[in-house]
Amino acid sequence: MTTSIQTVKKLQLFLTAQLARITASESYRKLMSLPPVQRWASVAGLFLLSQAIVFGGLYVIFGKIVVIGFLASILAGLATGVGALPALFFRNISNNLFNSMLGGAAGVMLAATAFSLLVPGMSFGNAVWPGKGIYFVSFGMMLGALFLHYADRQLPHVHFDAVADLRRTSLNKIWLFIIAITIHNFPEGMSVGVSYGTGEMKTGTVLAIAIALQNIPEGLAVALPLVGLNYNKWHAVGIATVTGLVEPVGGLLGITMVTLFQPILPIAMGFAAGAMLFVISEEIIPETHGSTGNRSRYATFALMIGFIIMMILDNLLG
Repeated sequence: MTTSIQTVKKLQLFLTAQLARITASESYRKLMSLPPVQRWASVAGLFLLSQAIVFGGLYVIFGKIVVIGFLASILAGLATGVGALPALFFRNISNNLFNSMLGGAAGVMLAATAFSLLVPGMSFGNAVWPGKGIYFVSFGMMLGALFLHYADRQLPHVHFDAVADLRRTSLNKIWLFIIAITIHNFPEGMSVGVSYGTGEMKTGTVLAIAIALQNIPEGLAVALPLVGLNYNKWHAVGIATVTGLVEPVGGLLGITMVTLFQPILPIAMGFAAGAMLFVISEEIIPETHGSTGNRSRYATFALMIGFIIMMILDNLLG
């Protein structure tokens, strides 16, 4: 743990140095010297211009489906920031409510994994390799689980099941937890991209909604411990939002990869499903069942409700 905390301190020093370099630049000083309305208008204009370039380039190179998938992964990632908003008004929430939210997120992810990744993945696999789709999807699932296992081993972090303790511990450990959330958001974004890569809007939309719902309690889990340590509330919400913005990176990688190489689609869908199941089993469920029976019972029913909601949504959009 000592080595991990030292790594986080180095990362914090690096980010602080980069921020200082930006604020010392001539362009930044000119921007900050503008009147508030003109300053924010300039920022908004630069942002819109950058998005027009990015989305326009994606449309020209890959087509409409890639643009839609990338946008969906951005919106799913921003749900992390939405989930963090209650931290502006509360310093803590009850364990029953928090674990019910996590349980519901687990149920949503389980249903999305089954109905939006595994089932269509096997169908696509059978279309490419008749009768063997399930084996290619299973192979992809193990790859996804091994990827997160390797990431967990190599990158310094603490696990989701320590989130309750993080509300009462050091800022360094909270940053380790934030790193863990960021690690797990990458394959979630990738799953959204892969789903849109099938060419079926319904599959991608259902999964994007599922990931967005799952990101809400994650955003709260990131922001509340920071606020509990007297961190600036808006900064806490901003940090939670940034952890979710790694999802568009995974989403863009996933959708462009399967768009260019259609035969790997079943393996890619299995990969995303395996990574999501790894997160559910390794992080979310242990946290919701780590204490008293009441705590686990709330989470259990919330998981079932989340699963049913996503199952109904998948059926309605189908």
